[in-house]
Amino acid sequence: MSLTRRDFAGRTALTGAGVVLAGSVGALATAPQALASTDHHSPDDHHHGGVGYGPLIADPQGVLALPAGFSYRVITYSGRTKLESGEYTPSNHDGTSTFDGPRGATLLVNNHELKGPRADWEHPVPLTEGLVYDPAASGGCTVVEVRHDHVAEWVGIAGTSTNCAGGNTPWDTWLTCEETEDKAGQNGMTKDHGYVFEVDPADRRANRDPKPIKALGRYAHEAVVVDPKRGHLYLTEDASGPNGLFYRWTPPHGFRHGRGRLRTLGDDAGVLQAFKCFDSGGRFVDDLSRAKRTGTVYGVDWVDVPDRDATSTSVRKQFTDGQVTRARKLEGMWWADGGAYVVSSFARAESPVQHDGQVWFYDPRRRTLTLKVLIGVNPDPAADGAFDGPDNITVSPYGGLVIAEDGEGVQHLFGATDSGRTYPIARNELNIGTEEEPEYSEFTGVTFSPDGHTLYANIQTPGIMLAITGPWKRQRR
Repeated sequence: MSLTRRDFAGRTALTGAGVVLAGSVGALATAPQALASTDHHSPDDHHHGGVGYGPLIADPQGVLALPAGFSYRVITYSGRTKLESGEYTPSNHDGTSTFDGPRGATLLVNNHELKGPRADWEHPVPLTEGLVYDPAASGGCTVVEVRHDHVAEWVGIAGTSTNCAGGNTPWDTWLTCEETEDKAGQNGMTKDHGYVFEVDPADRRANRDPKPIKALGRYAHEAVVVDPKRGHLYLTEDASGPNGLFYRWTPPHGFRHGRGRLRTLGDDAGVLQAFKCFDSGGRFVDDLSRAKRTGTVYGVDWVDVPDRDATSTSVRKQFTDGQVTRARKLEGMWWADGGAYVVSSFARAESPVQHDGQVWFYDPRRRTLTLKVLIGVNPDPAADGAFDGPDNITVSPYGGLVIAEDGEGVQHLFGATDSGRTYPIARNELNIGTEEEPEYSEFTGVTFSPDGHTLYANIQTPGIMLAITGPWKRQRR
């Protein structure tokens, strides 16, 4: 059922642009200029008023600057650590999630964002027998088991391409997303790519003979979340020319979610739709970059995708202007507080309005999209202290969000309190450029351990998984 202009006008009259939602980051909607990079602070300033953990201390090892009292441990390191099978850990770590493992262990599924032929990469995901989709492809996932001082790693899926983000499921599996539209015969591939695959961290047998979940569409997938109450899946697309879309998949009548159930679906099972937004006056919103204030609320309708497998035309190009709403760099997502937190990393000349990051909250019950976080364009990315380019996100057990930065210049993990105050958690100090022209890779895969004691995150290049521990505390609003 479509949400009419009258319906939405009535709802917004009750909720208002500053609606406060229950849960750990609900109050972000009321934070004017939340995370705006026009408010420049030094790392010391972020500690003012008891928010955060104080200034970051340079790392003598040149890897990770952390606040006093915190420490890190290298879990995997591409080209240095090895899998159970003897090959080196693959490179380009990306989306990651944690799960309870056996005998107190933590299991992590780690994407490896490797695109194109295997010969292009020194450390592609090994082609483990029975776990390969396309033997020409470089990417995939590894599963990492951490128990005290013991670390083991093995292949979860191989022969996929450009495994960027993804999402965990209520039934404790990982959905890994291919951020590519390469078809068989393109870039050396022997099969079509641009799909979602399911990886079970606890059952190696369940991962044999990988099958794409074609019902979720073929496009440049970024992230996915599952609505545990209604069964919908929400998916982001990181694409431009034109900008990407936000999708919803509705399961077929009678379908019951569970381990391995998605791979049993037919290619056209359920309904895949793209979103269409309009403001409280009923005016169509063509691009999410139009929102210039936190607390902006849009109503959402859903429009059927004509050809979800993109047989001849990319899914996002199947819609004409006015049919759907677009956004640049739709990236990480996290399900919490009864809805989906959705990141748009930045917008530039391809978009109506430029910014350096947005975080939205989609409320499926009200069918509204609320702008929680807005980052103005950072005028000096090389200077430490300002943040830009949010990518992967997670909801913190200590309140607010933890965000992985994929911007320009200095790269951070940073927190955002319920009221939108920000503070640094870590800074990447691994220079992969030169002394004259330093370069620092993005952070990816930020996620807490199931017990909330350890924050895991990756430095994408060369590919390092880190475990951060310290005196975590509940953050003030």
